[in-house]
Amino acid sequence: MRIFGKVRHRPSASWRQATDRAFTLIGDGRYEDAGALLTRAADLEPWLSESWFNLALLHKFRHDWEQARTAGLRAVALLDREAGAPDWWNVGIAATALQDWPLARRAWQAYGLDVPGQGPSGAGAIDEPSGMRLGSAAVRLSPEGEAEVVWGRRIDPARLEVQSIPLPSSGRRWGEVVLHDGVPHGERSTAAGPSYPVFDEIELWAPSPVPTWVVLLEAATESDRDALERLAADAGFAAEDWSSSVRLLCRACSESAMPADEGDGTTHLDPHDHSSPGHPGPLGHMTQGGPGELWVPERECGLAAPAALVRGLLDGWVADSPDTREWRDLEEVC
Repeated sequence: MRIFGKVRHRPSASWRQATDRAFTLIGDGRYEDAGALLTRAADLEPWLSESWFNLALLHKFRHDWEQARTAGLRAVALLDREAGAPDWWNVGIAATALQDWPLARRAWQAYGLDVPGQGPSGAGAIDEPSGMRLGSAAVRLSPEGEAEVVWGRRIDPARLEVQSIPLPSSGRRWGEVVLHDGVPHGERSTAAGPSYPVFDEIELWAPSPVPTWVVLLEAATESDRDALERLAADAGFAAEDWSSSVRLLCRACSESAMPADEGDGTTHLDPHDHSSPGHPGPLGHMTQGGPGELWVPERECGLAAPAALVRGLLDGWVADSPDTREWRDLEEVC
């Protein structure tokens, strides 16, 4: 096959050695040294799309989006297939990070995705992609550190709006938009049957102005707890019972197919769940409340709400049933 007048051939041994060594260095976090080798590989084989794909990948790891876009465009110019190449996905991520919406649309369409032709302002293809109906997914925040998997709504193939309330250790907030990678690492299945991919966060794309609070509740029944979550949602914000929703998993389990903890009264007996039974809160929990289990009234709850509203929400929750509800120790944590 001829590309730009050149005969496509297998890469040289020098190209393969430089590339293999570069990815070993990438695995060790030595991006500068890896970049020198991948640049040398691209000089050796400039007609190979893989040379530029690898450089684009490295620049993505470094969050150097201008360079990732440039290398990615060189890679797709040398492709020998029309659609579905991962080169286009990397271009889409870089374009999204740079808010280069015409290129992002072009990348997703070239990959084979259906992108609506007009954004909400009616300005056509210059608007950011919207209305792609990609549904829900999970994202692993801080994948290289104290990782936490949370739920969110996919805005487009590279962005997700966080709809869980992350623990303060993640440094993330409810309502933030994160840029995520394209290859899932694990999945979460639900009782209803569907499974959802778990993507790794790359970086924060849009911060949220809404702070995170932690509060101790006395909720006599699950219905009392649920009432606070509904009250917060009705106000346009969120509450989450961390005593039921948080599980500690080892990395191998987190990156595999796992059932989602939906707070449905199921007791988790997974041998790789590293939570501590009976201890509510983010340091570890196994959901209680199944058949024959005793409900624990003290709950540690995360709240996402403005400072001017949060105490009013809690007081309103108590006022609706003062005999079965109480709160204390409210603290802003993120």
